[in-house]
Amino acid sequence: MANSREQNTHITIIGGGLAGCEAAWQAAERGVSVILYEMKPLRFSPAHELPGLAELVCSNSLRGISLDNAVGLLKEELRRCGSLTMEAAEATSVPAGGALAVDRLLFSAYVTAKIESHPLIRVERGECVEIPAEGVVIIASGPLTSDALTASLSHLTGDRLYFYDAIAPIVTADSLDMTKIFAASRYGKGDGDDYLNCPLNEQEYLAFINELNRGEKVPARDFEKVVHFEGCMPVEELASRGVETLRFGPMKPVGLLNSHTGHEAHAVIQLRAENREKTMYNLVGFQTKLTWPEQRRLFRMIPGLENAEFVRLGSMHRNTFINSPALLDISQRLKSDPRIFFAGQITGVEGYVESAASGFLAGIAAAHFVQERPIPVPSPETALGALMRHITNADVKHFQPMNVNYGLFPELPGRIRKKERRQKLAERALASLEEWRIKSE
Repeated sequence: MANSREQNTHITIIGGGLAGCEAAWQAAERGVSVILYEMKPLRFSPAHELPGLAELVCSNSLRGISLDNAVGLLKEELRRCGSLTMEAAEATSVPAGGALAVDRLLFSAYVTAKIESHPLIRVERGECVEIPAEGVVIIASGPLTSDALTASLSHLTGDRLYFYDAIAPIVTADSLDMTKIFAASRYGKGDGDDYLNCPLNEQEYLAFINELNRGEKVPARDFEKVVHFEGCMPVEELASRGVETLRFGPMKPVGLLNSHTGHEAHAVIQLRAENREKTMYNLVGFQTKLTWPEQRRLFRMIPGLENAEFVRLGSMHRNTFINSPALLDISQRLKSDPRIFFAGQITGVEGYVESAASGFLAGIAAAHFVQERPIPVPSPETALGALMRHITNADVKHFQPMNVNYGLFPELPGRIRKKERRQKLAERALASLEEWRIKSE
């Protein structure tokens, strides 16, 4: 570790993935010295194999480039703001149609060379086993944080550290068929519109269970073998235990009166609002290991979801992340210790681009903090700001990792045709971005 004086004049960054490298680059470009700790090649996580920084593990695709997708807008915002990730991606890209894909070896080599050659960045190869007691720190240790550092994080965050995602799909509110869905809370408790309910008759229920049992599943990787807790079982696992299991579990109809018919349905799938604006709804209890195409096919069998637009599909995988809404402020700074920032997947963002964006913002925020300047916060009208608002302002009790999507953005004023909505959201975001970009320099 650096001495006390260095700790007070440097930013210490733990983790050399996309988030850590992006944070290091942004801070250094603003004149702040950085010490970047990366445990490779002395020690590898179960998923890593390259010795370089910014290793892409799961895929070489950084997803769509069109502004019709929020991730495309996020990439454009990062590109306009001088992101190292986007610079590297453009320099090492390979043909991929409407997606941005890179040569993963060249991408890592490019980022490694840029980071190691920056005069204000010092890379320390070795495992960081505890959070430094002094100085400004950015924790970007990723979804497979080492056991030793995890112990330190657990002490720092209390009981708000998680190790496994059990994610249910999320659909947009405007894609639901409300002629079939009814609003009601079980036994009339809470507000009448706390939950939306998709009713199934016996024939629909049996057909759904049959298809769940036949659905194609994603196999767990070797390092992800896990015994599921009863409280977060995959929905298809529950279905395999017997035809009535789901009807006495997450699809229980008891206490829910269908306002369209005046009767209880044979089974019900409940939807819970994912955000305060109620533009997105979560399929309650429907965490799953079904493949994404199978999820779209099967869940559109549910009455009212025939034309559902999924902004997030279900998954279950190993992932170390914190309860950011409970722990972090809007700049990803720890509320209980403002010298500590978090970045990347450990904050609850999903995806490489989102991780880079989180690191990008953390690096800027930490640099401004060190320089005793106000920390610039991007407007929630931008993709950067919408993502940060979600991970730091979501429901603490139900927080789960999330990709960027247009459901996170504030609604546009007036009536906008659905086909034009995303274009208008992107135009508004890029106009809003420019004012923030100037403040962030």
